[in-house]
Amino acid sequence: MYHINLSVLLHSLHYSYTGSSGLPTVPEFVAVGMVDGVQFYYYDSNTQRTVLKQDWMEQVIRDHPDYLERSIGLSLGSQQSFKTNIGILMKRFNQTGGAHVYQEMYGCEWDDEDGITDGYDHHGYDGEDFLSLDLKTLTWVAPVRQAITTKRTWDQYRGYNEQQKNYYTKECVDWLKKYLVYGRRTLQRTERPRVSLLQRSPSSPVVCHATGFYPDRVVVFWRRDGQELHEQVDPGEVLPNHDGTFQVSVDLNLKAVPQEDWGRYECVVQLKGIKDISTPLDPALIRTNWGKTGVGGDGGGEHMSHHLLLTSSQPLPGVPGHC
Repeated sequence: MYHINLSVLLHSLHYSYTGSSGLPTVPEFVAVGMVDGVQFYYYDSNTQRTVLKQDWMEQVIRDHPDYLERSIGLSLGSQQSFKTNIGILMKRFNQTGGAHVYQEMYGCEWDDEDGITDGYDHHGYDGEDFLSLDLKTLTWVAPVRQAITTKRTWDQYRGYNEQQKNYYTKECVDWLKKYLVYGRRTLQRTERPRVSLLQRSPSSPVVCHATGFYPDRVVVFWRRDGQELHEQVDPGEVLPNHDGTFQVSVDLNLKAVPQEDWGRYECVVQLKGIKDISTPLDPALIRTNWGKTGVGGDGGGEHMSHHLLLTSSQPLPGVPGHC
């Protein structure tokens, strides 16, 4: 269930780096930057250039003329580090070939209500957790034995880890706030969800599908006789749409519910700044795959660069695109 305090808006600046080997049709290295779930930055090793994904980033470039040059330089450094890291880990995991992927996800969050900030830095290898930074202890957490050597080495870099903490709790947050100002027309807008009820077959769950909303901090739940349901429901995760909005679905299992009781149920969608959208569980409103199509409910129906090697170079903090 999506229990989110809608009076508070948690903003985020997130970066995702992916290095790969043995995948000839995929770029060897890809970097993506996101603000509040909206992509604004892209780099890959095939083009070796930064692509700005939002129009408001043009003003960032005008105000920071060295943005692109420094961003590309840092991406090139990370690209080489990731390639080296994959080679190191292949040896540690006794791998001689095949396709392998090294990933890093890092960033920061800012609560605009109380000013609380947080940061994170997670590394993964072949789809599994490998290392993560504990900002409280300034040590690295190694969930697998192959990461212990790296943990011990990185734990010794106390100055670097202090720098990381400063980056995640201050520099990253400062850039997050800047991006929110530059992109305020896009990032601080509200778009109303479109809500539909869907069902694949008469025996399938009824899906409450909300799409086209922004920002992504939505609450979707089913209730019966005005009370929120905690049983019979299967919530999904919020996913991005191609146009910068989001979608989410919450299933309602009605196997034990006679159809004459359907009128007691409704799907509720809540988004800060708009009136709650309530859609009753009415057969006439359910879109199906077996011929009957209803109308959807109210609303229509529809960087800092990380160059540490696993065995380490000093990153350059405070650079746009890696901040």
